Amino acid sequence: MIPLRYRRVLAGLGIVLAVLVTVWAFLRSGVPSAPAIQQSQPGMIDRFVWSYQEVVRREPENLDAHALLGWAYIQKARETGDPAYYARAEAVLDAALRRDERHVESLIGAGTLALARHQFRDALALGERARAIDPYVPRVYGVIADAQIELGMYDAAVTTIQTMVDMRPDLGSYSRASYARELHGDLDGAIEAMDMAVRAGGPTTENTEWARVQLGHLYAAKGDLINAERTYRLSLERLPGYAHALAGLARISAAQGRFDEAIELYGQAVARMPLPEFVIGLGETYEAAGRPEDAARQYDLVRAMQQLNQANGIDADLELALFEADHGSNPQAALTLAKSAYERRPGVKGAETLAWALYRTGDYTEARNKIEEALRLGTQDALLFYRAGVIARAQGDSVAAQRWLSQALELNPYFSPVYVSHARTALADVRAAGNEGRLP
Repeated sequence: MIPLRYRRVLAGLGIVLAVLVTVWAFLRSGVPSAPAIQQSQPGMIDRFVWSYQEVVRREPENLDAHALLGWAYIQKARETGDPAYYARAEAVLDAALRRDERHVESLIGAGTLALARHQFRDALALGERARAIDPYVPRVYGVIADAQIELGMYDAAVTTIQTMVDMRPDLGSYSRASYARELHGDLDGAIEAMDMAVRAGGPTTENTEWARVQLGHLYAAKGDLINAERTYRLSLERLPGYAHALAGLARISAAQGRFDEAIELYGQAVARMPLPEFVIGLGETYEAAGRPEDAARQYDLVRAMQQLNQANGIDADLELALFEADHGSNPQAALTLAKSAYERRPGVKGAETLAWALYRTGDYTEARNKIEEALRLGTQDALLFYRAGVIARAQGDSVAAQRWLSQALELNPYFSPVYVSHARTALADVRAAGNEGRLP
């Protein structure tokens, strides 16, 4: 099961067009400025892409135009879910950096692209290069902080994010502060910071509603379905048909056992933006509704989508490892993916994924070591607690199993349409008779 908000990690991708309001050279070319870009206006981003392409064609030495075209392609990938746009962004950004390897906007764009592709060491190197050239651009620190988090450099990331907030308190810096607080177990503080991000607003409607949906996810993480649903619905009022908000409502419906409604909402989200996380949510809803064949079809689609992502340069090993550990039939293959991913992303999410893959292969001792590593920041995540409880139970540690399973259900009794019932059954068994085996 992919966590509700694994795509939140790359907070910087929510701000990809903010650069439009700062690159004066390109604005002189007559292309409309950033505030005109609204996802709610069909075809607007396509017109901007065409405009940037024309400027690059006419002025091949205009590096700002190259950078802006690269950013526009990244935003196009973000709004459509089509990873093929990353290759286009790479081509135009590389062209700019071949002409001037010190062009800061292109370095930031290349760093953001590396983040989108989960190439976090490359992103960190690009961000550091940009900072060495111009340490007064706040977006540089966003690239660096996102990479640091994924590489497990949490103390450094907190310092970097604080620098960004001090330089420019806006949606980009507040949303990163929110994620840092969430990782460190401060859900109330995370909600406060994300609410500030929403109030600050972004350069596009989509950016603002992305932040609002993350706010809904934070409410859901606490089991507050009322405020979560209210937040998702408000997002849909502001940006009708927004796929992330539709998926958020689908999660709420699934958590409440309204499976037909959840299936319909997930279907709408997937139709608008075919992202693996939406398809996984749909598959798990089918599974919870007792429709395993329908679930299996969705899971096969996830595998095909991840192959497409990999073909477009996205390192999806961590997400695919977690998915296969949850839904696959080959635990050893999932473990191989998880080990490879953990080497490249040695943070708490990498440790959690590796722990779960180890558990699925029956290596409970090493699974326990890795799940404790995943818990080290104090993150308040019911699914993480559930995994810790199941692993402890498999080891025969009924005290730890009861503690973690209880915390999972107390924090968020709706954390998964598939695993909640498992957690309740396991907790009842542990309480009644101690450890009697592991969950399937």
